[in-house]
Amino acid sequence: MLWYTDFFHGLPQEAWRAAQSAEQTQHELELLVETLEFGPGDRVLDVFCGYGRHAIPLARMGTDVTGVDISAESIAELRQEAKQKKVPLVALEGDFTSFDPTALGEPGSFRAAYCLGNSFCFFPRPQMQAFLQRVADYLEPGGRWLAHSNMVAESFLPDFQEFAWLPVGDTLRVLAEHQYDPLNSMVEQRLTYYRHVDKTVETAQRTAHYYIYTIAELLSMMALAGLQTLACYGTVEGDEYKVGDEGIWIIAQKEG
Repeated sequence: MLWYTDFFHGLPQEAWRAAQSAEQTQHELELLVETLEFGPGDRVLDVFCGYGRHAIPLARMGTDVTGVDISAESIAELRQEAKQKKVPLVALEGDFTSFDPTALGEPGSFRAAYCLGNSFCFFPRPQMQAFLQRVADYLEPGGRWLAHSNMVAESFLPDFQEFAWLPVGDTLRVLAEHQYDPLNSMVEQRLTYYRHVDKTVETAQRTAHYYIYTIAELLSMMALAGLQTLACYGTVEGDEYKVGDEGIWIIAQKEG
């Protein structure tokens, strides 16, 4: 079973949500709107949509949003919030890499697609190439794609840390332990979550695996899928990427 199949629920899911500030989400929404060139009524695909922190605001703007995520907990929350706010959107539970393609409609029917939240480097090279091809197949000619990752080699390796404490809100802390396999360009990330409430401590553990690609490798794979790179940003505000930046935002366009 793939590691992310059973990762995003319970305390880790709560920690992930607590770590996403309203300010960060707003900056990401502005980047999506400014770079992907979609408008009201256009179909937009949110890959690994989580609980919908981007999908719901975009749908409220009049965009025809479809979100896909493997987490049943996230999709249930997204559907409930969309219903409460009377926001029309489609939320589908499943693994995007093996999803029935007919569930998303006709190929080439999306004006734009995006994958945010550091979910972009879950896959080894063959699966990553297939993932990018699937994204490209869903886009209309000239449609745009935005991907974000903190796990590119030029960001992750210069400041590699075997251990790091990650504070999350007032009551949560996360111990991240990293073991890097240079022969497979893969990092195993062991996460231990601690939540302190009164005099009790709740804990949970998860293990994730990320594949570390150079930026050149990612751009080459995108090109093979028919996605031509337009820009690479090192900040969500749109600054040009520099080695050592915390992450990368890649904007690409489908040929045609």
